[in-house]
This record gives sequence, C-alpha cells and structure tokens, in this order.
Amino acid sequence: MSDLPSWVFVIPSLALIVLIGLPLLALVWRSISKDFFTYVLSATAIEALKLSLITSVISVVLALVTGTPLAYILVRWKFPGKMLLDMLVDLPVVLPPTVAGIALLMAFGRMGILGAWLSVLGVSIPFTTAAVVMAQTFVSAPFLVRSAKIGFAAIDPQQQEAARLEGANEWQVFRYIMVPLAGRAVLTGVIMTWTRALGEFGATILFAGNLEGKTQTMPLAIYIGFEQSTQIAVVLSVMLLAVSLVFLALLRKFEAEN
Repeated sequence: MSDLPSWVFVIPSLALIVLIGLPLLALVWRSISKDFFTYVLSATAIEALKLSLITSVISVVLALVTGTPLAYILVRWKFPGKMLLDMLVDLPVVLPPTVAGIALLMAFGRMGILGAWLSVLGVSIPFTTAAVVMAQTFVSAPFLVRSAKIGFAAIDPQQQEAARLEGANEWQVFRYIMVPLAGRAVLTGVIMTWTRALGEFGATILFAGNLEGKTQTMPLAIYIGFEQSTQIAVVLSVMLLAVSLVFLALLRKFEAEN
C-alpha cells in the first residue's frame, strides 16, 4: 500500500475534472452563434442580470451581518438548545429549494404566520424584490455561518483570554481579535454564499414569482428562455457563467493578497 502508483490519484481526479469541465465547455461552445449578442444585449437579459447582482449582493451583506455573530455564538457560547440551533441553521442546506419556497410562503405569505399580520399593516412580501432577497438569504446564509464557524473554531482560546485580561469586552474581542483572525474563512463563506444566492431558483420562483424587471432573476430568465429556445437559455447561461467567473477571480485575488 505504501507504493501506490500515481494513476491511483490521477484517474479519479481526471474523471471529476471531465465531469465538471466538459459540460461547461459544451455550454460555451454551443453558445457561439450569430445571435449571441442579440440575446446578451436584450432588455430581458440585462434586467435579469442586474436584478440578480443587486439581490445577491444584498443577500450576502445580510448573511454577513447576521451570520457572522451567529457563528461566533455557536462556537464560543454554551447554552441549552445549542445543538438544535446548530441543526436549524444547517437545515436549509439540505432542504430542496422548493420546500424552502413553500416554507417562506407559509411564514410570510398573505395567509402565513406573519403574513396575515403584515397584511393588516398593508405590507405584502411575496412576489416582490424583497421576497427574492429573502429567498436567496434563506438558502445561502448557512454557507457563511458554516465557514465562519470553522474559522472561529480554529482560533486559540488563549488569545481571547489574553484580550479579556487586557480589559477588552465581548464586542472588542469579536471585532478586533476573532473577525480578523477568521477573515479568510469568512471570505470563503462570502464566496459560497454569493454563488449560492446568484444561482437560486426553486425558492425564488415559488416565493417571489417570475415578474420581469421585479423578481425575474437570471436563473428564472434562463428557465423561461429554455421554454422558448434552447439557444436563448444557453447564451444566458454563458452570460451568468462569465459573471460568476469574474467575481470569483476577483475574490480569489483579494484572498491571496490577504
């Protein structure tokens, strides 16, 4: 077993690389046509892309602001029900997106638990841009929490104790010790959260609908385009792929510099 040949590592690795790379290559190859820029520059594509970028960035900010403190609590605090809370946060990761959409409707729809009360105040969330953000945050925020938890857990507790001995309070320890030291893990979480939010489809279409210019994100536009023409769906998919690659490259560069 100590003299395993190199192909033991190479062959399975190549199998996964082909499985990931070949479909993407086929997608790009199939998108090349005389109508490429016609579809890319269409009002529907531009509106859907703009909405996807705006809502996904808002979702990431919400996940960062709420998920980072939650990750800190789950790692450093001890309290009854901690395990249940941890499972609750992870649950959207394993839930089918359609279930997430229905759950959001049951909570915030007009006949939902909170939706009925909001209706009295004249507030309706479903089938609005806010519903898109909520759906994206619901399914993507757990990725940031999980990544931040790994970063916080890797920090030596003695560093916190040293800061407290110097007179630092809980917020100062979190802000000046924990977050900087866990910064790389948090950034990884941001990347995963953003990509998940950008590609969200199931929860969005059930909770927010598919209203052009209002709730139609890029994944929804691709789905509708596929019903009209495969070429439209392919071109819009490549468009979203290119945006994702650019964003990931910028984040990887920032990560390497820090």
